[in-house]
Amino acid sequence: MSAEAADREAATSSRPCTPPQTSWFEFVLEEALLEQHLQKPSPDPPPVQLIVQFLEQASKPSVNEQNQVQPPPDNKRNRILKLLALKVAAHLKWDLDVLEKSLSVPVLNMLLNELLCISKVPPGTKHVDVDLSSLPPTTAMAILLYNRWAIRTIVQSSFPVKQVKPGPPQLNVMNHIQQEKELTENILKVLKEQAADSILVLEGALKLNKDLYVHTIRTLDLLAMEPGMVNGETESSTAGLKISAEEIQCQVCYDLGAIYFQQGSTNAAVHEKAKEKFFKTKELIAKNGSSSPHFTIDEERLAGYCQACEVLTSSCDDASQQATPYSKIHSCMKSGKYQDLVKIFLEDNLTLSLPEQFRQSVLRELFQKAQQGNDALDEVCFKVCVCNTVCDILQGRIIDIQFCQLFLKPSKEKIDFLLEVCSGSINLESASEELKRRMAAFLKNLCLGMEDLQFVFMISSHELFIKLLKDDERKLLLDQMRKRSPRINLCTKPVTSFYDIPASASVNIGQLEHQLILSVDPWRIRQILIELHGMTSERQFWTISNKWEVPSVYGSVILGIKDSLTRDLVYILMAKGLHCCAIKDFVHAKQLFAACLELVTEFSPKLRQVMLNEMLLLDIYTHEAGAGVSGERPPSDLISRVRGYLEMRVPDIPLRQVIAEECVAFLLNWCENEYLTMQVPLPLVQTNPYVKLGQLLAATCKELPGPKESRRTAKDLWEVVVQICSVSNQHKRGNDGRVSLIKHRESTLGIMYRYSGVSSVHGNTFFFFPLQEPLVLTTILSLFVKLHNVREDIVNDIAAEHISIWPSSIPNLQSVDFEAVAITVKELVSYALTINANNHFWLIIQADIYFATNQYSAALHYYLQAGAVCSDFFNKMVPPDVYTDQVIKRMIKCCSLLNCHTQVAILCQFLREVDYKTAFKALQEQNSHDAMDSYYEYIWDVTILEYLTYLHHKRGETDKRQIAIKAIGQTELNASNPEEVLQLAAQRRKKKFLQAMAKLYF
Repeated sequence: MSAEAADREAATSSRPCTPPQTSWFEFVLEEALLEQHLQKPSPDPPPVQLIVQFLEQASKPSVNEQNQVQPPPDNKRNRILKLLALKVAAHLKWDLDVLEKSLSVPVLNMLLNELLCISKVPPGTKHVDVDLSSLPPTTAMAILLYNRWAIRTIVQSSFPVKQVKPGPPQLNVMNHIQQEKELTENILKVLKEQAADSILVLEGALKLNKDLYVHTIRTLDLLAMEPGMVNGETESSTAGLKISAEEIQCQVCYDLGAIYFQQGSTNAAVHEKAKEKFFKTKELIAKNGSSSPHFTIDEERLAGYCQACEVLTSSCDDASQQATPYSKIHSCMKSGKYQDLVKIFLEDNLTLSLPEQFRQSVLRELFQKAQQGNDALDEVCFKVCVCNTVCDILQGRIIDIQFCQLFLKPSKEKIDFLLEVCSGSINLESASEELKRRMAAFLKNLCLGMEDLQFVFMISSHELFIKLLKDDERKLLLDQMRKRSPRINLCTKPVTSFYDIPASASVNIGQLEHQLILSVDPWRIRQILIELHGMTSERQFWTISNKWEVPSVYGSVILGIKDSLTRDLVYILMAKGLHCCAIKDFVHAKQLFAACLELVTEFSPKLRQVMLNEMLLLDIYTHEAGAGVSGERPPSDLISRVRGYLEMRVPDIPLRQVIAEECVAFLLNWCENEYLTMQVPLPLVQTNPYVKLGQLLAATCKELPGPKESRRTAKDLWEVVVQICSVSNQHKRGNDGRVSLIKHRESTLGIMYRYSGVSSVHGNTFFFFPLQEPLVLTTILSLFVKLHNVREDIVNDIAAEHISIWPSSIPNLQSVDFEAVAITVKELVSYALTINANNHFWLIIQADIYFATNQYSAALHYYLQAGAVCSDFFNKMVPPDVYTDQVIKRMIKCCSLLNCHTQVAILCQFLREVDYKTAFKALQEQNSHDAMDSYYEYIWDVTILEYLTYLHHKRGETDKRQIAIKAIGQTELNASNPEEVLQLAAQRRKKKFLQAMAKLYF
């Protein structure tokens, strides 16, 4: 394409786009140079980063004439950029190993999606539903490539990744990294959800047994230049780069084996599938080799997989299991034969067949089991650690710190075992001089590190020691030991004195950093930081732990402190204080915040106010978790500070919205309704959305006992919450019609920054959940229940206390996000029941929710629990406002749908007017899942009992008929009895029946 043609395309495009960073002439010239480079006989591999550049340019959003951001235009320029990216990948022969090493997950996802599009894979079609054998070869290969990458990405994400320590904070770089991290996490989430489909696609590919073709630069050019060729050469069996059927099987088997092996951590049976795939891969490699122009399989990794599968899939009594040390160790760990495990490690010290990493992993597992309370493993841990240490000595490696810690307090038994291991790990007749020298140096340094001469004599008199050290060397060592002061304390000596290596500055820095991470003493933290800054001025010590998190509104202020020591100290004190607050360690949190406040008061009024705000929040948490639990009112000083925070008007102070939430919730919890409704300054209500909402809640709660005419504030609160729950737009789709992996939603919310205490579709949160005052919670709950009930398609209303105070309609019903409302109701009632599990109105709401979602057993549980808590487990009469006719009818429907038809008939008696029609219909059912005739003693309505007698007589059920006749014959059910006697009989049967039901469903 010429430069003029490109200019015309840009000028005549119907959709405006952002101008590229380079001119059109430079852009087209870049394309020509790239193609010329790729067509050289032996070109150097082009930088894979070109793919990133091309795709980034093609995916830039455009801006229209109204300065509105729009999706990237589908113009010729962007199509060429995407084609160039595909050409670079085609030049690399679509080798996933190369692409994965150089491209991030989002970029590679975009590249492979473009490959699917250009290969004519129908958008929105599930790959698992497509018959690969009926597709053109290039299309089938594109689907295989995408699903292989999906599986490999899932496997790769399960491996631990070493965190890279961040450099100096740069806001734009940090934002880009955070965006890419979030995008990667979202893509991984989708890939994991589709993992089962990807596995099925790859399993289907193994049955193809035919060669496939992947796009080359030539076939991509054909598709770009002549769309009509899609049905011609580009889809024929000879177009593109040929991938043989055996190569495809080798790649797919290896990738399937890897995903099956990863899934085996939660499902041991899957290891058999992994074993099958890996051994199939091994066979194909033996036949065709492990390397081809399109892929390379790491044979060492494959061998490790095969060996692990052999161990994991072998049974305990399998004779072949004893073939390798790995199998023996696995068997010992599984069966608890730890002495045999020590023997295996000791024997391996001669053969040195076990890798160092494997030895260390076994030791770590033993330490974990010992820390879980198995004290018997302490000795095993020491013995395995000694075996590993001697192995390290013989191979010239540095001794692990664990050995030094375990040997701080030596004993006769420990030294005897150590000498046994040393003797069994070296064959003096065949060992090299280097091995002998290493062992001698170890024993010599061991003696120098001991303060007890008795232990030194045990080592120096041992046969191995005598053979390894010459007479004059032994004599010199013993003289040194005798002259040494007997008061030497081993703990004061550096650990490295054991092996005669001087401690380096990096070791000391590492030890101090470790202490800094663990310490919660502010003065000790200050002392450590002073020492660290004295050793090096190049490090930023606030970055050494990724657990130290400070809110972004504070981070920019703290990181702006010029003095590096002060910056580190303020950041770490605040981060540790916030962490202690989160884990409810309020004592240490107060100490850390107090030290930080004292420090920042000297130089920053802004940070001083920040620390005062955080200490206020800490005091609120402390009271709520302490004296507030028993109902003790907070001190007046704390209430005054809360009011002062809400009324504060200091400019440029960074504020955390959680503090405003907690302050308003604190005033509501302690019934400071007078202040919120009458005394709070008007400007504060107009500028602080949390205060506005708190004021409306307080006013509504104050008016609840009053007449309905005074409920104006209830209407105001209703309108605010309806506005919060409104949605402005729906999903936006891409040009190809597929929904993006990240769902962008917006809220028209103007009064609140966060919505509901749950993860709603808005992606925001409300401050309801710090509330604990029952009346406030009941008000909020009834509001959301009413909002849930006003939707047009609602079938089963939810009942709630005070529900009549809210309006019964919404002008713009379609704007309300009822999905979020439903989730909020569920979460609110769950939270409310954690505050008071015996509130029968909240229990009825929970039961109604389960009833509306067809969870009938759970609904019955909560209906019965609501009755039980307000009647002393049914020993008293359940209040009629709890077991209303609507509640009883729902209990009847639950029992009916659970096929408990006798229970239905009994519950029909509970209604104000007995529902004989439903009762008789239920009794006609012969397939009942309840106790049937054993429930007849709970029936007090004679009409129902007479119908039962007739029904059993008609069916010829003599025994059941006699039970019904016996129930009718009880004197207390005689119709001639006074009304009080009949009521007492009914109440006694209600009590017994409900108690029996409670035992059944609780």
